[in-house]
Amino acid sequence: MNEMLKAGIMGAIMGFLMSFLINYFLIPFPADLLVNGMNNGISGLISGFMGGFVGLFVYFKMANKKE
Repeated sequence: MNEMLKAGIMGAIMGFLMSFLINYFLIPFPADLLVNGMNNGISGLISGFMGGFVGLFVYFKMANKKE
Protein backbone atom coordinates (compact mmCIF):
# COMPACT_ATOMS: atom_id res chain seq x y z
CA MET A 1 0.00 0.00 0.00
CA ASN A 2 2.85 2.38 0.81
CA GLU A 3 4.43 1.78 -2.61
CA MET A 4 1.12 2.48 -4.34
CA LEU A 5 0.78 5.83 -2.56
CA LYS A 6 4.34 6.83 -3.49
CA ALA A 7 3.75 5.82 -7.11
CA GLY A 8 0.44 7.69 -7.19
CA ILE A 9 2.00 10.85 -5.79
CA MET A 10 4.82 10.70 -8.33
CA GLY A 11 2.29 10.18 -11.12
CA ALA A 12 0.18 13.10 -9.90
CA ILE A 13 3.21 15.39 -9.79
CA MET A 14 4.24 14.38 -13.31
CA GLY A 15 0.67 14.86 -14.55
CA PHE A 16 0.53 18.32 -12.98
CA LEU A 17 3.84 19.32 -14.53
CA MET A 18 2.82 18.01 -17.95
CA SER A 19 -0.51 19.86 -17.82
CA PHE A 20 1.20 23.07 -16.73
CA LEU A 21 3.82 22.86 -19.48
CA ILE A 22 1.24 22.11 -22.17
CA ASN A 23 -1.02 24.97 -21.11
CA TYR A 24 1.84 27.44 -20.68
CA PHE A 25 4.01 26.73 -23.71
CA LEU A 26 2.08 24.76 -26.34
CA ILE A 27 -1.51 25.99 -26.11
CA PRO A 28 -1.87 29.78 -26.11
CA PHE A 29 -4.60 31.59 -24.19
CA PRO A 30 -7.84 30.92 -26.08
CA ALA A 31 -10.07 33.52 -27.67
CA ASP A 32 -13.40 31.97 -26.64
CA LEU A 33 -14.95 29.54 -24.18
CA LEU A 34 -15.24 26.57 -26.56
CA VAL A 35 -11.56 26.65 -27.48
CA ASN A 36 -10.67 26.98 -23.79
CA GLY A 37 -12.67 23.84 -23.01
CA MET A 38 -11.04 21.93 -25.86
CA ASN A 39 -7.56 23.01 -24.77
CA ASN A 40 -8.22 21.96 -21.19
CA GLY A 41 -9.57 18.62 -22.40
CA ILE A 42 -6.49 17.96 -24.52
CA SER A 43 -4.21 18.99 -21.68
CA GLY A 44 -6.10 16.78 -19.22
CA LEU A 45 -5.94 13.81 -21.58
CA ILE A 46 -2.20 14.10 -22.08
CA SER A 47 -1.39 14.85 -18.45
CA GLY A 48 -3.70 12.07 -17.21
CA PHE A 49 -1.98 9.56 -19.48
CA MET A 50 1.44 10.81 -18.41
CA GLY A 51 0.53 10.70 -14.72
CA GLY A 52 -0.88 7.19 -14.98
CA PHE A 53 2.06 5.93 -17.01
CA VAL A 54 4.67 7.40 -14.67
CA GLY A 55 2.80 6.18 -11.58
CA LEU A 56 2.57 2.66 -12.98
CA PHE A 57 6.23 2.73 -14.00
CA VAL A 58 7.32 3.85 -10.52
CA TYR A 59 5.14 1.17 -8.90
CA PHE A 60 6.62 -1.60 -11.07
CA LYS A 61 10.13 -0.34 -10.37
CA MET A 62 9.48 -0.36 -6.61
CA ALA A 63 7.89 -3.82 -6.77
CA ASN A 64 10.85 -5.27 -8.69
CA LYS A 65 13.33 -3.68 -6.29
CA LYS A 66 11.46 -5.19 -3.32
CA GLU A 67 11.76 -8.76 -4.68
